[in-house]
Amino acid sequence: MQDAEHSPSIIQNAMSLATSSKYEQAIKQLEELGSALDNSAEALYIKAVCLRKLKQEPACIDELKKVLQLDPAYVRAHQEMGHAYLALACLNDAENSYAKAVKMDAALIASWRALASLHEKAGRKTELEHARHQVLQLEQLHPALQAVKSNLNRGNLDAADQICRDYLQKNKKDVEGMRLLAAIAMQAKVFDDAEFILESAVAFEPNHIGARFDYSNVLIKRQKFGAAHQIAQQLNTLKPNEMQFKALLASTTTGVGDTDRGIALYQELIADYPDTEQYHLLLGHAEKTVGNLAAAIESYQKLYRQKPDFGDAFWSLANTKTYKFTDAEVAHMQDYRGRPQTSDIDKVHFNFALGKALEDRKDFDGAFQAYEQGNFLNKNILNYRAPEIAKRIDWQIERCNSNLFEQRGDIGCADNAPIFVVGLPRSGSTLLEQILASHSQVDGTLELPNIPSLVRRLQGRDSFKIDEEPQYPKILGELDVTYLSKFGQQYIDETNVFRESAPYFIDKMPNNFLHIGLIKLILPNAKIIDARRHPMACCFSNFKQLFAEGQEFTYGLAEVGEYYQHYLRLMDHWDAVLPGFVLRVQHEDVVDDLESQVRRILDFCDLPFEESCLEFYKTERNIRTPSSEQVRQPIYKTGLEQWRNFEPHLQPLIEALGAEVLSRYPIPK
Repeated sequence: MQDAEHSPSIIQNAMSLATSSKYEQAIKQLEELGSALDNSAEALYIKAVCLRKLKQEPACIDELKKVLQLDPAYVRAHQEMGHAYLALACLNDAENSYAKAVKMDAALIASWRALASLHEKAGRKTELEHARHQVLQLEQLHPALQAVKSNLNRGNLDAADQICRDYLQKNKKDVEGMRLLAAIAMQAKVFDDAEFILESAVAFEPNHIGARFDYSNVLIKRQKFGAAHQIAQQLNTLKPNEMQFKALLASTTTGVGDTDRGIALYQELIADYPDTEQYHLLLGHAEKTVGNLAAAIESYQKLYRQKPDFGDAFWSLANTKTYKFTDAEVAHMQDYRGRPQTSDIDKVHFNFALGKALEDRKDFDGAFQAYEQGNFLNKNILNYRAPEIAKRIDWQIERCNSNLFEQRGDIGCADNAPIFVVGLPRSGSTLLEQILASHSQVDGTLELPNIPSLVRRLQGRDSFKIDEEPQYPKILGELDVTYLSKFGQQYIDETNVFRESAPYFIDKMPNNFLHIGLIKLILPNAKIIDARRHPMACCFSNFKQLFAEGQEFTYGLAEVGEYYQHYLRLMDHWDAVLPGFVLRVQHEDVVDDLESQVRRILDFCDLPFEESCLEFYKTERNIRTPSSEQVRQPIYKTGLEQWRNFEPHLQPLIEALGAEVLSRYPIPK
């Protein structure tokens, strides 16, 4: 056996021999590694390639299985497995291997070409069109950009970013390079950078369809549905039969509030492409948004029957909050969440859905285990790191002090139309929104992105070290005062697309509690309502809720408890420096005495009492939060203390919240 320091040179020599088509010599070179060969994925992969080239496909497959045991994410081993199975005419196995390869790295052009051929033979129209589109895109890319795309697909963001920037230094207006740089920014969740890059790309080449398509998608991510919708309409006019453009139009149409038209577009897509799971899922979500619960459930059920391992279909059923799973469905979820071939993200969805099903059946230990496992898997998938919430709140408290508001508190835009509902998710904010939106003078909108977007602009494009104070909120005391009214007016103008004709409107972005100081400075006459719920109920409800994105603090009991504690600390600060600016509404009080709390809320908002606010569940409007079906029903008290069923498991939460927080909310026995 060779010692470890000589192994790299042996592997490199074997690679050189294989590249020169000296396959037998390459294998002999690798065998000098002795027993170390079976511990090197790279060496085993080279041996497998050589065996296939020597037409020893079964032996090749055996070696590749060893590779994948050592490293399941060795993407080229999946592609090589596809080549070997294809040579043996094992078409299903070949297709599965190629599909795994491109799922991990969509820049593998050989896999896409093979898939296109297999789909064509099988007569699969949708899959063939998609594979051909991928091949065409890759063929048009410069080799350097193919390397960027490959690294991006495998999550090597630093390598992808470096290669891409080096390429763009020499090709400053290369739109394909800019698209990939924007994709890197998107994956890093720096959405404003992605928007800026793509806006520039479209300026350089206004007729570049791909750049316009990407730009529209990033605008959707930023919830700028109006601008995205304009681009989607243009692309559909240019290519009315293009599947991805019609899907984009369906998304933006739903985003601007024309959900009925969005539903019709999704139905057209399903008629043309019945095997595309995402369209069934999005149709279900759109039906749920407008209150067509039966139609939404039917879409989700069709989806899981079509694709039994698609966990999101089951989670979407659970996320209606009213669906009751059958014995067969519970057994199905328990089976598929334990299968090795089920993807991790599907296992996440199965676990959260199963948690809801078992909780409904009063199997609280089993439900907690499912919720806990779902959070654990999700945390690993997203490479979660606890947010530096303590530092962020320290900076807000230090910079947004009484002196700041005395000097600048009444300078911003005087418009009094916005009513902000803030707080933590699952705190009753959707109920408050529905009550207010039932008033004739108030428009319900969405969780609007405009305040977080302004925060990112004030923060600046440069990243900062976590221990260094960022530009925002420090900049709030340094800005030219004229900017405060400009930012406020810009908020009013940009949110107009979400409004109808009422004089007031609601912005229900929960995390705006972090930016109440900014809101006061730019919109001093806005109303802010803090939706508050008992910490045990609120935190556990967040722990068992799978959010589409964001809200990463919910992935553990200790994390969500700590976050709640810091939220409370900041809200206490706002009460101290902005007395009377925020109305606190306790969810338990709303449930206990609806009319008194409704009158209190309307008085705060300078609105006359209307009976319709008490009958909020009769109001027909689009609702996109997990509580959508709950607020379409009269208030009920059964959900207030569901957390008690899980109390034996909640000690980490109790410890994270601390005695001081819990003492403010006596827990009735």
